[in-house]
Amino acid sequence: MIIFGTKGYLYQLAILTLVCGNCGNPAAHTLRKRVTKFTLFFVPLFPLSTKYVMQCTFCGADQKITKDQAEQLQAQAASGQAYGQPQQQQPYQH
Repeated sequence: MIIFGTKGYLYQLAILTLVCGNCGNPAAHTLRKRVTKFTLFFVPLFPLSTKYVMQCTFCGADQKITKDQAEQLQAQAASGQAYGQPQQQQPYQH
């Protein structure tokens, strides 16, 4: 019997202070990366998908972003220039 499946891993990349596109409040936003990996006998072998999401800590709205946007926001957080608005203003529905 072969046991296989998937497992999700959630990584918090940064916390930024941005104006939320959903509620309009300046609030902390968490930048997260979700990686889904294929597992064989409960051992993760290789990634199947990678998604980046920003979540407002005030209203809880999720916003899906691209890898390039995530890298740009991560660089802003590292340099301390993280106050403003994210580039896309569409809430992510999961």
